[in-house]
Amino acid sequence: MAILSLHNIAKNFGAIQAIVDVSFNIDEAEIVGLMGDNGAGKSTLLKIIAGNFYPSAGVIKFENQEVHFKKPIESREAGIEVVYQDLALCNHLTAASNVFLGREIQKGIWPFKYLDYPSMFKKSAELFEELKSETRPKDLVMQMSGGQRQAVAIARTRLTNPKLVLMDEPTAAISVRQVAEVLDLIKRLKDNGISILLISHRMPDIFQVCDKLVVLRRGEKVCDKLIKHTSTEEATGLITGAIDRV
Repeated sequence: MAILSLHNIAKNFGAIQAIVDVSFNIDEAEIVGLMGDNGAGKSTLLKIIAGNFYPSAGVIKFENQEVHFKKPIESREAGIEVVYQDLALCNHLTAASNVFLGREIQKGIWPFKYLDYPSMFKKSAELFEELKSETRPKDLVMQMSGGQRQAVAIARTRLTNPKLVLMDEPTAAISVRQVAEVLDLIKRLKDNGISILLISHRMPDIFQVCDKLVVLRRGEKVCDKLIKHTSTEEATGLITGAIDRV
């Protein structure tokens, strides 16, 4: 069953056509890799699904219901979480504070409310344990590796028990060991029944963890195939234009 269905999605910015008639599905507990050259429309499409942009045309269905997300809070409330490329973390705060950033647990009665740090530390520890990450709730983000930062960003998505997580270049600019750590985190999300849309320029990552490959070129979909039915050579040809479409 499809958790997300895009039907003929288009997006214009004035005279610029960023997305052209894009349609594909993401099934339950499926990882879909979204690839394309710079300017292909990948991030624009992600932001449409997340509610940052409203499509110029087309229909989005989530859990078989047509949706009209006009701001990110609406997509989050529906069950969609996003891990952006910059991670949106505060370096001077702890892992736990970043996990609960904007959604802090409070105690007391207004105007005498205060932050319930023990509860946030405990819940964060449970999330990191679930993800099998070495990140600790009281660690400062500024002292973390790239892989640990990703663990914090991914743990933050688990607070709401999402049905779909959108990830924009989660393995960019980190070491080989940290890439392996992040890919393991992505697999664990799938093991928990969560669907994932993964944007990446790293071909090995896509072919290691994804079930399906979607390729955009100049805003148009040129590929929508199961990973087992394609290859890195074909994907490269589709991205560069050496292969028109499949």
